[in-house]
Amino acid sequence: MYEFKLPDPGEGLLEAEIVAWKVAVGDTVAVNDILLEIETAKSLVELPCPVAGTVLALLVEEGEMVDVGTPVIRIGEPGDAPDGTAEPTPGPEVSGQVQDANGDAVGPEQPVATLVGYGAKPGAIARRARRRNETVSVPATDQVHESYDTDWPVSRPIDQVAPLGPVPEAPSGETLPPPGRPTGGGELPQPPLAKPPVRRVARDLGVDLSTVAGTGPAGLITHEDVIAAAADRGGADLPGRTQRVPLRGVRREMFRTMTESLAVPQATAWVEVDVTRTMELLTVLRERPDFRGLRVSPLLIVAKAACLAIARNPEINSSFDAERDEILVHSDVNLGIAAATPRGLIVPNIKRANRLGLQELAAALNEMIALAKEGRAQPADFSKGTFTITNVGVFGIDAGTPIMNPGEAAILCVGTVVRRPWVVGGDEERIEPRSVCTLALTFDHRLVDGEIGSKFLADVAAILADPGLALLF
Repeated sequence: MYEFKLPDPGEGLLEAEIVAWKVAVGDTVAVNDILLEIETAKSLVELPCPVAGTVLALLVEEGEMVDVGTPVIRIGEPGDAPDGTAEPTPGPEVSGQVQDANGDAVGPEQPVATLVGYGAKPGAIARRARRRNETVSVPATDQVHESYDTDWPVSRPIDQVAPLGPVPEAPSGETLPPPGRPTGGGELPQPPLAKPPVRRVARDLGVDLSTVAGTGPAGLITHEDVIAAAADRGGADLPGRTQRVPLRGVRREMFRTMTESLAVPQATAWVEVDVTRTMELLTVLRERPDFRGLRVSPLLIVAKAACLAIARNPEINSSFDAERDEILVHSDVNLGIAAATPRGLIVPNIKRANRLGLQELAAALNEMIALAKEGRAQPADFSKGTFTITNVGVFGIDAGTPIMNPGEAAILCVGTVVRRPWVVGGDEERIEPRSVCTLALTFDHRLVDGEIGSKFLADVAAILADPGLALLF
């Protein structure tokens, strides 16, 4: 018998929330089968199975916060049959076999002392074994795992067997419905189709998924459907009520890091830029075959300009080593892009973004943003960032004062691109409508002084005003 303990999925995390089980009691699992999905302070993570066997018990419930090192599932030898009941609370001693570090039995059965916090929990989950032939008629990439639908009644083959004796009658004189069928007859209601991150959003917003009409493939419920349902309900249900949202996962990490960041002395510089030529360049790029299928936005040119400007102003890409009292000037730019998601603000980063060509950078941005919005970014995607860009322009905001990520020396805020009257023409000045954007750079004034911060911002602005100047960098 093997007890799988919650591992640290990366970066020294101490706890995680159980989001969804991907197996049920009685299932046969193989090595690397996905057992469950957890939410850490940074991302959603799927945990694979380290051994092959039969699921005997799920030791924690969905929605529980679990410390790293806590047993979460018990797996027996292939062919072992679970008892189908919740594990009893153990006494001071239980009978069992001594196990090695891998959970393998190494001796005969003997009394084993049970330490506090180990062994079966009083509320251990007992669930029916999944039927392998159960499918959902949605595309393969959007299959919804059956174990997510355990909150609905399930009709099992044993329930279809006719009773051996006469069926008892209800007090009203009507016959009782067959076991496994809801009163009133008729077919069982179909469970709502929604992926785990969507179910999490619905739970946080208090939205009943059975009342939501899905707009995705085959009726799949999307994030937008849940948010729209919450907005429609808000006018009637929420006045006079205080909503309590647990500070967990990504939101708690954002709370902690932003509080930590404000302890650092920071300064902010601003500049308005005529980005008309950048917008013209984007039009050309979108028509090129090598950019086909990629979303090409002003953020791409801003990211490339930032990497080029950092090469001329390397102090912007630095950090402070408090233990050795040293400033670290990084040779590569691990470029973070702040992304707003239903779970909170996250900042995954593109490793060595300064070494990527424009097409490679566009592909990396597309992939990273998609992973972040779908909740599939892994802890490694958030680690070792050196410089961050936050884009408030997507929300129609002209500018803002960003707060740095802890451990980094600067963050660049990009506002929306708007059409404004602008003086052009040099000696023959005239006013024309131009595309204008505001940039704001917040920097750690211990590591970056005003001169370096201003030079970096001026270099980024120069490239955005005339992308051809990038050839000079």
